[in-house]
Amino acid sequence: MSDDPIQQKARALFVQLTGGISLPCPLHIEGAGNLPSYYPVTPLITASVALAGMTLSRLLAIKHGEYETVTVNRRLASLWCKTSIKPEGWEIPPPWDILAGDYATADGWIRLHTNAPAHRKVVESLFGKAVSREILAQQVMTWKKAELEQAVVQAGGCAAQMLRPDEWQQHMQGKSLHNEPLFQRALTSPAAIPQWALSREKPLAGIRILDLTRIIAGPVATRFLAGLGADVLRIDPYGWDETSQEADVTLGKHCARLNLHNPQDRHRFEELLRDADVVVHGYRAGALHKLGYGSEQRRAMAPGLVDVCLNAYGWSGPWRERRGFDSLVQMSCGIAQQGMALSGSNKPVPLPVQALDHSTGYLMAAAVLHGLAQRVETGQGSETRLSLARTASELMAGGASAPQHEPLIGSAEQTDFSAQAEITVWGNARRLLAPVWLENTTMHWHLPASPLGSGAASWQSDPQEK
Repeated sequence: MSDDPIQQKARALFVQLTGGISLPCPLHIEGAGNLPSYYPVTPLITASVALAGMTLSRLLAIKHGEYETVTVNRRLASLWCKTSIKPEGWEIPPPWDILAGDYATADGWIRLHTNAPAHRKVVESLFGKAVSREILAQQVMTWKKAELEQAVVQAGGCAAQMLRPDEWQQHMQGKSLHNEPLFQRALTSPAAIPQWALSREKPLAGIRILDLTRIIAGPVATRFLAGLGADVLRIDPYGWDETSQEADVTLGKHCARLNLHNPQDRHRFEELLRDADVVVHGYRAGALHKLGYGSEQRRAMAPGLVDVCLNAYGWSGPWRERRGFDSLVQMSCGIAQQGMALSGSNKPVPLPVQALDHSTGYLMAAAVLHGLAQRVETGQGSETRLSLARTASELMAGGASAPQHEPLIGSAEQTDFSAQAEITVWGNARRLLAPVWLENTTMHWHLPASPLGSGAASWQSDPQEK
C-alpha cells in the first residue's frame, strides 16, 4: 500500500464501501495544498473523489477486463466544494438568508438555519417578524441554547446548539451514531442482469437516475454521475427553490416538478420510478414511506433498483428524522467548537466549505457506482444509507490540530476553468475542470445548468434492458 495518506484513506473508504474487496486499480494524487482548516478537509474531500473514481474503474473493469489508473487533483477537488461555476457578466444570488447564522445565547452558541421560507417562518413565529439580524440577536440572548434548539425543532424549524466533541459523544444521538457504518448497505432481490454498454467514453450512458435530492450532498452526487453520461432527472416539489445553488449543482441534469400529493403527478412519478435504474434521495427517514414510497414499495416498482439515500444525523437514535444541514451538523458534533477553541476566536469557527455535504456527495456517487457493479455481476439491487453526521465522524477521527504550514488553497484561477464557455439561461459561464479522470475516461457534462422545474418530468434516454 502507498505511504500517501490520501491514497491510504481512499483505499480504506473502498474497503468500507465494498465490505473488503481489494482493488488493484492504480491511484495517483496530483496537485498541492489544503483548504485552511483545523480538520483534514482537503484530504477527506480528495479521498472521497478518489473513491468515486476507483469505483468507476472497477465497474468498467467488469465490462472491459482491466483497471484504469485513477488520477485526482486535490486542488480541483477542493475548489469544487466552493463553487464550480464562474459567471461571466451575471451574479449568483447569495447563499444565505439574512437571518441565517450563529447567535450567542445566555449560555453558549446556536445556529439558526433560515434559508427555506418555512424554516424562517418558524424563527419568526418564536420571535416575531425580524426587523434586522441585530434585533434578533438581542432576543436570542435571552434564551438558553438547548431550550431554543428544542423550541425551533419542535416547531418544524432547523437549529443546532454548539457542542464540544466530548459532549456530542455522550449525547444520545452521538452514541447511536458511533455504532453506524459509513455505508449501511443491504442487497435486494435479483432482477435480470442489465445489458448496459458501459463505454469508457460515456460510462453511464443510458442509465437512468431519478434524483430526489436537495441542498447539497445529493445534488453533488448526481452532478458527478451526470458527468459520466447518466440520464439524471431531478424532481422537486412546487414552491421549492434553490436560487443560490442551481447554477452550481444542476449541471448535466434535466429538472422538473411534481406534487406527490396529487394523484396525476403520483402516477407520473411511479412511471418514472419503474423505468429508473437508480434513485438517489435525501428525504428524512420515514418521509418517503409516509408518501407511500418506502423501501419495499420502491423495490416492488423497480426490481433491481440501486437505491442510495441520505439524512443529516444518522439512521438510528432519537434524531434519525431530525431536519439538518451541513452547517448544523458541524455545530452539533463539535467541529465549530474545536475551530473556535484552536483559533482563539470568540465565536464558532466552521469548516471553510460545506465539506460534509461535498464529501458525502462523492461517497454517495461511489455507492451508486458500486450498486451498478453489483447489478452487472449478480443482478441484485441494493440500498445504501449515508449521513452527514457519520461523515463528520470520519473527518474528526484523527482529532483537530492547527493548520500545517504549507500552500493554502484559495480562490480559483483562470487556469482552473475550462476554456469552453457554458451557455446557460442566466448567461455564459466557465466551469471548473473535472477533479478526477481515468486513462480513457474524462468527465463531460452535455447539458448546462438550468433552473429547477425548467423541464418536463420525462426521461431523455432510450430505455435499456434492465
